[in-house]
Amino acid sequence: MQVAVLGLGEAGSRIAGDLAAAGCTVHGWDPARRLDDIGNAESDVAAVRDADVVLSLNAAAFALDVASHVSAALRADALYADLNTTAPALKRELAQAVPVAFADVALVGIVPADGLRTPALASGRGAHRFAALFRPLGMPVDVVGPDPGDAAGLKLLRSVFMKGIAAAAIESLDAAEAAGAAERVRAEIASVLGEARLERLLNGSRAHAARRSEEMRAAAELVEELGVSPRIATAAAEWLEQLRAQASTHEGP
Repeated sequence: MQVAVLGLGEAGSRIAGDLAAAGCTVHGWDPARRLDDIGNAESDVAAVRDADVVLSLNAAAFALDVASHVSAALRADALYADLNTTAPALKRELAQAVPVAFADVALVGIVPADGLRTPALASGRGAHRFAALFRPLGMPVDVVGPDPGDAAGLKLLRSVFMKGIAAAAIESLDAAEAAGAAERVRAEIASVLGEARLERLLNGSRAHAARRSEEMRAAAELVEELGVSPRIATAAAEWLEQLRAQASTHEGP
């Protein structure tokens, strides 16, 4: 199988490497990064030209631009899968932007740790094909609906809970440190979540604050569309934006 991976960040690079190790021919493209263990294409168009499957792992803000730019170079029988975390409405736009079967894929695990073994939700016209191709490679794929956006929506609803837990943990520990009780409170939280998960929530929130704040804005919009007041989603988005601003300040000019 020939696979184009558009976006070689933390998730894209791990998945590209796993695909190559599984015997796939992988052509990756990223304007800012190259990998040693895959074929690095000269452009996004060159990457997708002969691909059976295209995996888009760009930032959600660029997903539509990338899809539109490569659409004319896609093979008629190609499958285009967007793995970015974004709003269901954008997934529907992406499905319209490409003239081939489209799969909305939501990764619901820890990609840097699990790579191709990361559980995924899939929806859209190409969802069953995506599942048929990637389950044999070790990815647990659950087809959740016929429409693009179904998988994305389910992940955003899950994110309200997961990012809400992360926000609560950091706020609790910050206050505990101010009270001189950091070790005790951390131990109590870890007894519920597990030390490894707690550490991932704390570190991941700070490392990926910019991307996750956008994710939670999308989650808040979805929750409100469903007729529920997005108290937790909105608070988590604001908190992540504050973490992003703090990181920018610490990095300096």
